[in-house]
Amino acid sequence: MTEYTTDGVTVELVRADITRQVDVQAVVNAANAELRTGGGVAGAIHRAAGEALYEECKPLAPIRPGQAVITGAHGLPNDHVIHCLGPVYGVDTPSDTLLADCYHNALRLAEENALVSIAFPALSTGAFGYPMEEAATVAFRAVLSMTSKLDTVRLIRFVLFGESDLALHARVLERMVS
Repeated sequence: MTEYTTDGVTVELVRADITRQVDVQAVVNAANAELRTGGGVAGAIHRAAGEALYEECKPLAPIRPGQAVITGAHGLPNDHVIHCLGPVYGVDTPSDTLLADCYHNALRLAEENALVSIAFPALSTGAFGYPMEEAATVAFRAVLSMTSKLDTVRLIRFVLFGESDLALHARVLERMVS
């Protein structure tokens, strides 16, 4: 595990399953516009949460790239799911601004709901094709730009699927904070 603390907020990197983050209040779903189950993170979250998650999502859809909405977590061990629609790399432009908006909007929702902890996957890096290192740079820049403005959020966890993704994120974070 890698962690960095600034402004009383800890940014933590772990290799784990986003659906098993029992010690965080909200997990972030790498959603599609219709907030339906799908592949990757969205599929895993919807399968773990159960059908009630999709039923709660229906009236909130569609969302646009960069937007975020919040629901209950249903069968997940968390209080909430924050659904973000990341940009499709090279299609939704400007991709870096839209991806940063996902992180800003998710953290804004966490603050509005007085949440202390939130766990993000590597948004837009799967089927949406965002290069991992570039996405990590945008993500950390967005998150670190907000730490001084956060009143309730104290833990921002990045949950990475593979060991190489974790190592890459650790290198990017180290480069940005040193």
